[in-house]
Amino acid sequence: MTPDGITSEWLSETLGDDVELVGRTRIGDGLVGMNLRLELRRSNRSAVPATLIAKLPTLDPTSRATAKALRTYEREVKFYEQIAPTVDVRVAHCHHAEWAEADDDFALLLEDLAPSQPGNQLSGCSAEHSRAAVLELARLHGPRWGDPTLDEIEFLQRRGADDAAMLEGLWNMLLPGFLGTYAKYLDSEGIGLIERFGLRLADWIAGHTMPATVTHGDYRLDNLMFRAEHGGYPVAVVDWQTPGHGAASSDVSYFLGAGPLPDLRREIERDLVESYCGALVEYGITVEHDEFWHQFCRDAYSGIIMSVIASQIVGESERSEAMFAAMATRHTRHALDLASESLI
Repeated sequence: MTPDGITSEWLSETLGDDVELVGRTRIGDGLVGMNLRLELRRSNRSAVPATLIAKLPTLDPTSRATAKALRTYEREVKFYEQIAPTVDVRVAHCHHAEWAEADDDFALLLEDLAPSQPGNQLSGCSAEHSRAAVLELARLHGPRWGDPTLDEIEFLQRRGADDAAMLEGLWNMLLPGFLGTYAKYLDSEGIGLIERFGLRLADWIAGHTMPATVTHGDYRLDNLMFRAEHGGYPVAVVDWQTPGHGAASSDVSYFLGAGPLPDLRREIERDLVESYCGALVEYGITVEHDEFWHQFCRDAYSGIIMSVIASQIVGESERSEAMFAAMATRHTRHALDLASESLI
């Protein structure tokens, strides 16, 4: 599926209504998928919205190969089909989801969340947006906290003892390339922390002790839509290409490690972790706050792993380098601030 494949005829057949495509605009800076805003003309009685978002495969061959190897498109389609109806996190309503196993082609037709505006990983976010984002995570994690039936959902990503060797091999293979590009953004203390982590990776994975739940896997500002001046939901979550079955603390630490800038993050993170734990009570979940804080501190490495690995397996651009540089420096500082290395 390419943008040229989005036609009035295809949309009418797919949506089961007579619609005419009158506008198509590329939006966002997706590295692995392509997003288009579609403007539609339809009858006054039609239930189809005037605009939709189409999500299609990237045109970048490196990112496309990565998506296939990591089952990215398959996972996102299956998230909307199987997981989204079972959790309370605000996501775009899915009007159509299709994935072809033979060639890993896919297409999603999603609710247009405008006038909400996406966050910006480069500039960071406010305390208000940080709070909204963290509390929304409770609406993702709470409904299926410790749910044993998640074990049966094969497409969800997992990070267990069986995966440690594979992740360690990937880390060691990609770390030199990462440092070749991003060492100039890091200080010696941060570089040392990253270089030592490869030897501790298996121990870090083995140290997760809390019940597993549904996780986003890439919960950062570029994947969040915030209420704008003219309306929108307080925060909605997009880009479900890395859904997982794992530690809730990983999503929380990943967001706070690089969402707010470091000075603000130091001021608000402990309070926001407490508020997140309190929000889980709505789902009948009581967590020991000190235990969750311990896991949160260890999981500062989640963002470092993403910075190192993802930066080396997607297409390069000026924006992507700036984004991964921001992530690498902030996540590394997060781990240093929290003495995460001493908790492995």
